[in-house]
Amino acid sequence: MDAPPAYLAFDAATRRLRLDPHEPAFVQDPYPAYRWMQAKARCVFWEDFGLWCLAGYDDVNRLFRDKRFGRERPGGYRAAVAATGERRHLADFDAVEAGSLLELEPPAHTRLRTLVNRAFVSRQVERLRPKVEALAHRLIDGFGNSGRAEAIRDFATPLPAAVIAEMMGLPTASGLQLVAWSNDMVRMYMHKPGPAEEHQANASARAFADFIRRHAAEKRKSPGDDLLSLLTAAAEDGQKLTEDELVSSAILLLNAGHEATVHQTGNAVRTILAQGGDPGRFFETPEATAATVEECLRFDAPLHMFTRYVYQEAEIAEGVVLRPGEQVGLLLGAANRDPLVFAEPDAFRPGRPDQKNVSFGAGIHFCIGAPLARLELQIALKTLFDRLPDLRLAETPAYSDIYHFHGLRRLDVAFGPGSVTR
Repeated sequence: MDAPPAYLAFDAATRRLRLDPHEPAFVQDPYPAYRWMQAKARCVFWEDFGLWCLAGYDDVNRLFRDKRFGRERPGGYRAAVAATGERRHLADFDAVEAGSLLELEPPAHTRLRTLVNRAFVSRQVERLRPKVEALAHRLIDGFGNSGRAEAIRDFATPLPAAVIAEMMGLPTASGLQLVAWSNDMVRMYMHKPGPAEEHQANASARAFADFIRRHAAEKRKSPGDDLLSLLTAAAEDGQKLTEDELVSSAILLLNAGHEATVHQTGNAVRTILAQGGDPGRFFETPEATAATVEECLRFDAPLHMFTRYVYQEAEIAEGVVLRPGEQVGLLLGAANRDPLVFAEPDAFRPGRPDQKNVSFGAGIHFCIGAPLARLELQIALKTLFDRLPDLRLAETPAYSDIYHFHGLRRLDVAFGPGSVTR
């Protein structure tokens, strides 16, 4: 691959890359750009983000585990954001982020993760299987017999939202409101959010925090066997969890409990339909279903960049030395298709022997919700294609301009009239 995609400019002498992440061609298919990086420069300075980025699997996987790098901003979240300029209009958003498990390192990270981890271990998550299966069937029943549905709105979004709301001990009917608040907040992680997005993110963070505080107060009076009751009891202790940490942890779990799964479900349906033939071949056994989900996670992941702060001077590539306080971008979407690691990386091959995607991260920040996400994806995809084996695209789906997330705007599907009836 000699010529880069037309929308990409690269200076080989300085390894500086110019690539607008909002470029439509990149939004719809980022993989040609990743292929070019891996062939020409696996470590680049992405000018649009202002940081060095790694595109190779081994580099990404290694840096996830390297303790010289981490998620917590040097000096702490509040001090760091105060130094970035005027942020009073983001006070509520910053209050939530400051106590987020995702933004902390040990010992605070260890303390918070230990509290919530037991709810997400595989044996606990497996107990949810009957409920998730029943919910998947109800959502498909709701498609009706018109022969068409919008699968992001009608299936991919409500399923994980309802599951995580129930795990938290919140009304399942509140799921779509939680999704709306979450969508507003995560826009702050995208490339250059504007003033309107910032104000909306702050308003939603405030409403979300108030919602959690109200329900936490109810859990103190009448605790149950749910995650919010667990977090509330820990906050009562005082040594384990503060009230602010309670709010931040609950919001993080609710956001992370559905956001990526929605994108991955839509991406996976699109990918499977693109293979042609009988989709049932991918779900003939539990082992085949699990392998299909893993390949979907590798082939078209829902998160394409994750960042780390530098804590100690480190050389991340030959001649590229980063100093404390700088950031580095890990390109998960590229790493998952590294030709040095995966045979035929651009081919969809469930059960491949070289399956080891980094879509859930690695190291101490490995996604705590990975067992739940895998369960939901396995059930959702198998149920969908078992019920609607003639499912097909009604319109060509388009990806949303939400980098570094990667998911479809909508997914219009068609199926035989009357297929939904059980």
